[in-house]
Amino acid sequence: MAGDVTVDSELVSRGASLARRGRRGRERDPNRGWLSAPLLATPALVVYVGLVFVPLVLAIYYSLTDKNLLDPQTSYVGTRNYSDLIHDTVFLQSLRTTAVLTLLIAAAPNVLGLAVAMILRRDGRLYAICRTVFFVPQVLSAVVVSFIWQAMLTDDGVLNGALHHLGIAPQPWLDKPTHAVIAVALVVTWQFTGFCAVVYLAALKAIPDELIEAAEVDGCTGFARFRQVTWPLVAPAVTICTVLLLIIAFKLFDYVKVITDGGPGDATRTVALQIYDVGFTQNEFGYASAMAVVLFAIVALVSTVAVLLLRRREVSY
Repeated sequence: MAGDVTVDSELVSRGASLARRGRRGRERDPNRGWLSAPLLATPALVVYVGLVFVPLVLAIYYSLTDKNLLDPQTSYVGTRNYSDLIHDTVFLQSLRTTAVLTLLIAAAPNVLGLAVAMILRRDGRLYAICRTVFFVPQVLSAVVVSFIWQAMLTDDGVLNGALHHLGIAPQPWLDKPTHAVIAVALVVTWQFTGFCAVVYLAALKAIPDELIEAAEVDGCTGFARFRQVTWPLVAPAVTICTVLLLIIAFKLFDYVKVITDGGPGDATRTVALQIYDVGFTQNEFGYASAMAVVLFAIVALVSTVAVLLLRRREVSY
């Protein structure tokens, strides 16, 4: 027993000595955390500079030139590309189409996602399965989703086949301008409703049960409880979904390229698709860069305004 006590005492004293030594080491280097922070941030900073900042600077530079991918000679033209955009009817039409699609895409997935979240917020295996089913489209790529829906929306596709069996005349989903715009918006809505539902589910789960119970005690039920309790408290989720949907809609390209390729005519031609065609089909890279810079400025401005307006109604609890 005496030997065990002696051994234990030696271990304790050795541990205390190591602890004091480590404490003194930390005291001798109080800036260790400040030195490691830049090292940890360096990889992310390199990726950001290489994939965001440098391409943005190059786009601004090329927008001031007559850069052509097939011509090695490049001349400085100043703001001529930007002044030409004002009189470019195709670009202005694509801007209007993008604005219409943005309004539809920013509204529909938000409303449907919140409705789905309200229905599926309860616990249970069936509700969990339904939540998974609604989120499945989000894990698919936009190109895959577009090819699936493009096949379904053709004249002899699944939807018209179902309408034919019901005795309803087939619809020209992609042959009329209005139908085509709505079809593209519905495809994007179908894919991103699940994402919005997950965001709103997280917000609904974070609402304290005491607030709901207090509202019920005060006689606030049904739509009144949603308007006065639930809606104000999911405001941060509304901000997240709305801003992300705005950015996605403004730079919409892959859905339009696969489903309609900008048609019929130029009815579904977005700014992103116009930039692609001008830059890589017509090889007017400088002019396309000017379009890209204008689109970037619009997205930055609209997103900033949306964040500022939506955050006004956010409340804390």
